[in-house]
Amino acid sequence: MHLPKWLVALFVILFIAQFALLMRIMQGRNPLPFPDHGSRIYSAATPEAKAAVVELLEQYGVHERFQANSGGVLRSIFYDGTIINQSSEEVLAKVGHMYSCIGLVADDPLSSAKSTAAFLQQRGFSAEVVEEIEPGLPIAFVLTDALPGTAINFRPHVTKMPKPE
Repeated sequence: MHLPKWLVALFVILFIAQFALLMRIMQGRNPLPFPDHGSRIYSAATPEAKAAVVELLEQYGVHERFQANSGGVLRSIFYDGTIINQSSEEVLAKVGHMYSCIGLVADDPLSSAKSTAAFLQQRGFSAEVVEEIEPGLPIAFVLTDALPGTAINFRPHVTKMPKPE
């Protein structure tokens, strides 16, 4: 059976591409926006502290995927969903000086935040919904005493978020 050279070349190229993608995924560096399991967010004290933590994580195989900085937040997003922020005092005040956050994906962040607040309040915890922390970002926060020092935020899937600056 005779196979055209272009078909063999196409097969080889597709095989190499699949192999490269598989290797990236196995190394914890999935280049695709799927799956999006949300994020775990930690705040650094200063821009220099953020840079040091980013460098430290890289030494242990947790690699920065990209930065998504805004007016009040310097943000490094890693392949594993970890985010290291350095927030302005204004942004920290808006979130009640919560220094860490569990980020969850939701189709409607505000209604998810409201239902989460109601869920926590029914169980005896305080819970307040805060939005418009960073103008232009569709993220809603729940501030609760169920997680002292930690907020819960809801955001759309990464493919529906505005492009970073």
